[in-house]
Amino acid sequence: MEREIPLYTLDGVRDAEKRTYHFSTADGLGLSLQRFCRAECQDVVVLIHGLTTSTDMFVMPEHENLVNFLLDNGLTDVWSLDFRMSNRFSYNLYPNSYSMDDCALFDHPRAIEVVREAVGEDRRIHVISHCLGSLTFAMALAAKTVTGVTSCISNSVALTPKIPAWSQFKISVFPFILEKLLDLPYVSPGWASEPRWSRGRLIAKLASLFHRECDEPACHTLSLMWGTGWPALYEHENLAPATHRRLKDLFGATGLNYHRHVARMVAAENRAVKMKRDDPCYASLPEDYYQAGLKIETPILFIAGDRNRVFGDSNVHCYRQLKARGVGRHQLQVIPGYGHQDIFMGKDAARDVFPALLDFIDRQRKGHA
Repeated sequence: MEREIPLYTLDGVRDAEKRTYHFSTADGLGLSLQRFCRAECQDVVVLIHGLTTSTDMFVMPEHENLVNFLLDNGLTDVWSLDFRMSNRFSYNLYPNSYSMDDCALFDHPRAIEVVREAVGEDRRIHVISHCLGSLTFAMALAAKTVTGVTSCISNSVALTPKIPAWSQFKISVFPFILEKLLDLPYVSPGWASEPRWSRGRLIAKLASLFHRECDEPACHTLSLMWGTGWPALYEHENLAPATHRRLKDLFGATGLNYHRHVARMVAAENRAVKMKRDDPCYASLPEDYYQAGLKIETPILFIAGDRNRVFGDSNVHCYRQLKARGVGRHQLQVIPGYGHQDIFMGKDAARDVFPALLDFIDRQRKGHA
């Protein structure tokens, strides 16, 4: 079937110079930053996607997207990071041992360095992060592998991941079933397009038996991959029809090591903790990121949809826990009528969500002017 919206297109961004910055991490991966610039700006914004998505979630041409919104509202130098979780790379398609510690130790620090090298040390950097991109960036702030960031917006989950009971069951048994019994190295929203009788296509068909809320197989498989709900990642009514039809392009395949790390955090009383505690490669990282996060100096706006069925009230919980521990520099914004992914990918997010993000950044800009 011919795509109605090209894969990896940047056509959704208006009137901006577009440039890609390629860089390497200390553990040997090539990553990239996409820069959208209308003019030099004292305040630079860096966008960070979640697991299995990419820069595409911020530049969608089917509706007003976050990059255009920021550019149109005075933040004229916007960057988007594609780190090792991005579906624009192949890193999730073969067996590996990556955890979220790798993102906090290698990806985010180098990405911020690249931005600073390009814009200069005197510019203020604001980060808007989502899902496991949000969690791993919060880990980087807690571990102080990233410093000097003026503000951070964290969607859905940060240092206190909580997931529904069915999700806990899935991440405890599915890695064994998929990897050991079915010999599948990853789970993919595109399985329904695989050849007939393939293992992936059969799993997609099985998922569709339990998801009668729509007729898009990728939507059903995404609900299998993450969260608990019909659908799990968003409210259907918040998505443009074109977005719903191209879900298998917007979300990629992934191995299950990140799921294992989430499971370890949930088991650790819903606190972000290190995955490989005895590996000397990660000795510089804290055992307990939540405890280390009490000293994060960057003001954070925790945001969450009140219908989030992936990480539930994780960010509400994080904000309240930090406030109860005497940390008063952070803020909380709950978005009514939204779930997990539609916070950024919803057709009306520019009306319902983005103004709150802009308001927070503006207040941080004024505080540092």
